[in-house]
Amino acid sequence: MRTPITRVSITPIAFPDPPLLNSAGLHQPWALRSIVEVTAADGSVGLGESYGDAPHLELLGKVAPVLDGLDVFDLTGLRTRAAAAIGAADTPDRHGLTGPSSAAKTLARVVSPFEVALLDLQGQATGRPVWALLGGLVRDRVPFSGYLFYKWAAHPGAEPDDYGEALDPAGLVEQARRMVARYGFRSLKLKGGVLPPDDEIAAVEALREAFPEHPLRLDPNCAWTVETSVRVAEKTAGLLEYLEDPTPGLAGMAEVAAAVPMPLATNMCVVELGDLPEAVRRDSVQVVLADHHYWGGLTGSATLAAVCRTWGIGLSMHSNSHLGISLAAMVHLGAATPNLTYDADTHTPWQLGADVVTEPLSFVDGAVAVPHGPGLGVTLDRDALARMHADYLACGLRERDDTSYLRQFRPGFEKLRPRW
Repeated sequence: MRTPITRVSITPIAFPDPPLLNSAGLHQPWALRSIVEVTAADGSVGLGESYGDAPHLELLGKVAPVLDGLDVFDLTGLRTRAAAAIGAADTPDRHGLTGPSSAAKTLARVVSPFEVALLDLQGQATGRPVWALLGGLVRDRVPFSGYLFYKWAAHPGAEPDDYGEALDPAGLVEQARRMVARYGFRSLKLKGGVLPPDDEIAAVEALREAFPEHPLRLDPNCAWTVETSVRVAEKTAGLLEYLEDPTPGLAGMAEVAAAVPMPLATNMCVVELGDLPEAVRRDSVQVVLADHHYWGGLTGSATLAAVCRTWGIGLSMHSNSHLGISLAAMVHLGAATPNLTYDADTHTPWQLGADVVTEPLSFVDGAVAVPHGPGLGVTLDRDALARMHADYLACGLRERDDTSYLRQFRPGFEKLRPRW
């Protein structure tokens, strides 16, 4: 029996974001997201979460009206209608931390929140959790990694957040201690590409001394040349679980991979399935970070996982600023993905308690227990949604731009890849 869609709504929201540094610049005071609600004829509502930048919102708005009457089980129809609605649109992000854009990647980003919402509806209709729709349970708990950032104590003119300043090894170690104490993370990742490489090597060494049993990762977002990447890898041999996107491009990554002792990971040079043949031929990467937000949803990410399994490539999950709907989707994907061989990334600690679901999933010993109720297993907090929408209207931001924001305080700053 068909279960047609009767209504789709998209609500742009904003929530406070700490002053986190990366190779592109500095996080602005507000993170932008969008909440998708898809209502079916039986009154059930499926939830999705996505980016909140104005160009992306415009494309989501083009897709929403063409989904009227679509069966919630028709994921092929979703992609077909979405492709017709947005045409050859290409809306790259301004920060460039997720690799090159294309019309295909734009379509994948646009389809994702609707696909998650439809899977949520399918689960509610069948009384099954989303992980069951993705192939079944392979783990009861999905482990995540603590995500460390160089950061200022506060945005200029604002009060410091609970994590305070972290601009040197001691500050990062203290940040990690707070995060591990609160969430129990069993592995740690540092967002690098911010300070000169020797300073970041010192940070890794300090983290290893403070956390001798925690796997460590370093992600400079293509801030280094091949030569610098090799030098850093040699200095951190035996310290890192993997080195993520040290240098731009599949060719550059292959040069580094041939010369270093640890695996290389990426979410910037393998961003479509079409990138994998060259990556395999060159042996450019040994770990790919999936992200359902830009791989076309949960089924697209499951396809990526299957291809990686075929070629013996490790798998983790990338994270951007996100709330509880996205976390739930990540947990269901992780629950059903046999070859999720590395702890997933999460920005949850950096949302500082903000969420849009009534009962956020919780971290215990660095992992989230897999929900067993129908669908995603989370419920929208409509009061929080209204507050965050009001913050969106008031904050004045309509597109994330880390580079321009940092230039307000460092006028000569340029986004360079590579920088060192």
